[in-house]
Amino acid sequence: MNSEPLVSVIIPVYNGEQYVKPCLDMMMKQSYKNLEIIVVNDGSADNSAAMTQGYQVKLINHEQNRGLSAARNTGIDVAKGEFIHFMDVDDEINTDYYKALVDAITETGSDIACGGMINEKKNYKTWLFKKREVFTSTNDKLKATFVGKWGYVWRYLFKLDFLKQHNLRFEEGRFIEDLMFSLPAVFYAQKVVVVPGAEYLYYQRENSIMTRKDEAHRKKRRDDHNHAKAYRKAFAQQHNIKIPGLDTGRAAYVLRKIVKLIWK
Repeated sequence: MNSEPLVSVIIPVYNGEQYVKPCLDMMMKQSYKNLEIIVVNDGSADNSAAMTQGYQVKLINHEQNRGLSAARNTGIDVAKGEFIHFMDVDDEINTDYYKALVDAITETGSDIACGGMINEKKNYKTWLFKKREVFTSTNDKLKATFVGKWGYVWRYLFKLDFLKQHNLRFEEGRFIEDLMFSLPAVFYAQKVVVVPGAEYLYYQRENSIMTRKDEAHRKKRRDDHNHAKAYRKAFAQQHNIKIPGLDTGRAAYVLRKIVKLIWK
């Protein structure tokens, strides 16, 4: 019997048959082996579900396309792990990704572990941690993770009981859903640990949610972006906090990285 804590990995897929096999092969090659791989097939019209055959995964099928948020919520509902991670099917992680995160979160007793990210398209948004650090104050947690600016949920390994304790769910029907999940999660966590050696490679694929160019899609993306910004503003006012990273541009990102490299 495996004595390591079980990690539930939630992988939503919608018409992504070309990515399923490479993603699952990557999961099988992880150095951390006690993984519960949950593929949520969100009403795909292609062979996404069939591509999971031959892999030891839990396949959940939505009869109709309900969106990324609904697929992730389904994953939360069926997950059996002590920890949970949300993986996008078309991205990549390094081989020791889960080992580094699990070691950090268990050894520090944190609610959340935050790994590094490599932004394939916008290199100035790449952010890797050089040493393990634990943060407990609100300002330190928000500053260390930059969650108010980069809400990407796949950066984090969460303690599942912590998510359920705070009833954290993804708002369904929205494109910009990560921020409204990650921000309150980091805020409510008693401890957040940042983790070197855990690297998530984020791709922006053609015709993805964030890159489709038809006008109706672009309008909804703008509306949902404004909705997320309004949520962030209201959350900050409600809890009387200042969120680091707002009202800054590319130059500020670069300067912050240079300063961090100098002083680390």
